[in-house]
Amino acid sequence: MSVGLLIVAHGSLGEALVETACGTLGHCPLATELLSVPRDCNPDEMCAEAHELCRKLDSGEGVLVLTDLFGSTPSNVACSLMHGGSERVRVVSGVNLPMLIRVFNYPTLDLDTLTEKALSGGCEGVFLVGDQPGARHAH
Repeated sequence: MSVGLLIVAHGSLGEALVETACGTLGHCPLATELLSVPRDCNPDEMCAEAHELCRKLDSGEGVLVLTDLFGSTPSNVACSLMHGGSERVRVVSGVNLPMLIRVFNYPTLDLDTLTEKALSGGCEGVFLVGDQPGARHAH
């Protein structure tokens, strides 16, 4: 068993991220589901669908939920998964490709440790490129 992964994002963003990450790695190492949230969605219906996907993904190890923009409808849908007292759901906003690849590189970690990897991957994958003042360069 391993942690399940649910990506809740605007439009086709989640699909593009997963397709790119899995293509880069050559496979998808975690049970992963996507919830694409259209602009004109019914938030209650999206929440119900998210809860169903979360139940499907949770094999006993919990579910890591990645969402895009904090405070947006996808983020609110993702946060609804934490209501109800489930200790097996973690939500991280600001999903990006470095975050997702970091998560996929550690498929055997427990939920809390994988959540930390998501946070570090997302933050450490952002660089100001070149010889610009204040640039942080990759090592």
